[in-house]
Amino acid sequence: MNPIVFPGGLVLLQIALRTLTVYAIVLIGVRLSGKREVGQMTPFDLTLLLLLSNAVQNAMTGSDTSVIGGATAAITLLGVNYVVAELASHSRKVRRVLRGDPAVLIHNGKVMERTRAREHVGMDDLEEGLREHGIATIEEVALAVLEVDGNISFLKYDDVDTDQKVRHRVKFLHKH
Repeated sequence: MNPIVFPGGLVLLQIALRTLTVYAIVLIGVRLSGKREVGQMTPFDLTLLLLLSNAVQNAMTGSDTSVIGGATAAITLLGVNYVVAELASHSRKVRRVLRGDPAVLIHNGKVMERTRAREHVGMDDLEEGLREHGIATIEEVALAVLEVDGNISFLKYDDVDTDQKVRHRVKFLHKH
């Protein structure tokens, strides 16, 4: 058989294993880079993502440029992504590892600077979120949470009956 079309079983197994390894490394890297939606990506984030995908291509297929080799890498990526999604949908622990936890950015009108810095949320991003939600100042916010999908949720004091509810919500976020 022509090696350009069908490289052989051992080569395909190597491609699958290399692809799984690269998937795990990229998944860990993306997870560590923080919570940001695709729609919130900066030009820097998009450039990094494009270069990253190009950089890992050869690590997955090596010198194999066959159609079957590329298909093996693609099928492996799709398959492992499906398995990971299934595991996450059935296990809170897996979901927390993969997606992370919500993070409190503002509590009782005060910015949680450590959390903001750890989550790589700039003051400009926080202020933009305030404007998008029609909130004039940080002091009006009882609670702001960076959700696992990268959105920031805001609760104004007007939306909360008592400080007790805000304290309960913060405790809930730290437990889960």
